[in-house]
Amino acid sequence: MHRVRHLAVACSLVSTALFASAAPGPVLAQTTVRAVMHSDLKIVDPIWTTAYITRNHGYMVYDTLFATDAKGEIRPQMVDKYDVSADKLTYTLTLRDGLLWHDGAPVTAEDCVASIKRWAAKDSMGQKLMTFVGDLVVVNPKTFRIVLKEPTGLVLSALGKPSSNVPFMMPKRVAETDASTQISDSTGSGPFVFRKDEWKPGDKAVYVKFDKYKPRLEPASGLAGGKVVKVDRVEWRAMADHQTAINALLAGELDYLEAPPHDLLPVLKKDANVRLVDYNPLGNQYTFRFNVLHKPFDNAKIRQAVFYAFNQKDFLEAVIGDANYYKVCKSLFPCGSPFESTKGMDGLLESNVEKAKALLKDGGYDGTPVVLMHSTDLVVLANLAPVAKSLLEKAGFKVDMQSMDWQTLVARRAKKEPPSQGGWNAFLTAWVAADILNPVMTGFLNASCDKAMFGWPCDAEMEKLRDQFARETSPSRQKAIAEAVQVRLTQYPTHIHLGQWYQPIAVRKNVDGIMTAPVPVFWNVEKKGR
Repeated sequence: MHRVRHLAVACSLVSTALFASAAPGPVLAQTTVRAVMHSDLKIVDPIWTTAYITRNHGYMVYDTLFATDAKGEIRPQMVDKYDVSADKLTYTLTLRDGLLWHDGAPVTAEDCVASIKRWAAKDSMGQKLMTFVGDLVVVNPKTFRIVLKEPTGLVLSALGKPSSNVPFMMPKRVAETDASTQISDSTGSGPFVFRKDEWKPGDKAVYVKFDKYKPRLEPASGLAGGKVVKVDRVEWRAMADHQTAINALLAGELDYLEAPPHDLLPVLKKDANVRLVDYNPLGNQYTFRFNVLHKPFDNAKIRQAVFYAFNQKDFLEAVIGDANYYKVCKSLFPCGSPFESTKGMDGLLESNVEKAKALLKDGGYDGTPVVLMHSTDLVVLANLAPVAKSLLEKAGFKVDMQSMDWQTLVARRAKKEPPSQGGWNAFLTAWVAADILNPVMTGFLNASCDKAMFGWPCDAEMEKLRDQFARETSPSRQKAIAEAVQVRLTQYPTHIHLGQWYQPIAVRKNVDGIMTAPVPVFWNVEKKGR
């Protein structure tokens, strides 16, 4: 998912690997974590796509200048020290000693400047940050400056944002690739090396410990601190059948399952050798995304009708089912986060069919079918589109639901062509809460026309509000702006939020050290025995 959270499964049925040196000698045990992730890895460019499996891949092989800790605070990561000028217009960043790319070359300020530019061309928060940036200046091989045209509080929060698109640092030769073109070179400076020679989409992706990685000295916290790798090898195995993956975990042939289906959690809870880990306490949010380029959703009133046609509980029940793992939440920004509010949401998301039909009539809906993309292979997304189809049809829409796997959907959603030529009108996904905490972070609120994310909303009023938020430093005034953004969303819908849900990881009890963070990461993870 989407985001958001884009989910499938994978599994390695291989036991702990052994390898021997060429000369006679002792056989050394290699600690291997065998994992089934939420989706198969097919795209390795975490700037080109926001897909979470690619973001997860990014955290394996790349590092970041700043990172978000377990308390949600931004801390230096690749950066050793930074200074902010008295006028708040110049940030001077100096890299830590000993940072190396996987090919052995040193990480330089030039690499970082090129990486920031590529990320900012694609990411919603990066785009907004760059409207404040006058220049990026390389001072010496380890130091660079960000020179602003006017003050903003976005610099550290953008460079330390935890989820898609993450500002991962890449070698200059890779970062100079146009952001709209996928990279194929996965050279990073992160704690793991991607074994491209072993990568087989549909089968496995393999990562090995980068023995020259230099962790920070402080303890790991969230996505910040010392990324100490305690295993030799991590294998992500692709497995489409959830029950088979569950059986492999129960049998000890698998160590880690990122997204076990909620209806199978009771089976896992009963096994003494398996435990569930709630690594992401704020959870995730389901989302229905419009494409505003084509009929019928080029009309704001017709999009408003969907706000009245939908209700959150039908979606949450159809996918999650267990109320312990979901929450109806009318707030655009996640419940439990600083900008939680219900302002402007009265009467919406309550399946008021008559109101929806009235808006369709007022908007001149002519029966144009909604081409609704339906992801079939991710268990936490698969039942969403059928619910949407049913609710839309009750409100008077015609719906053409087209089924495909998630990776096909990810590729197709980038197309601007009309639905009759391979395009689309809508799809459903999920965002991790850490991606949608404020108006600038929330990618689907970007309404900057061609520069916006797939769906391409175009609304000067929304952008004006997002600009105001970016300039504001007072929490109370930020709250007021966030509420104004929520009200504007009801007038010019870019997407519809469909409730919060929570996804525990299932692991064997001999696996420990899973970080509390909005992203599943494998540093700090330990495996003892089989």
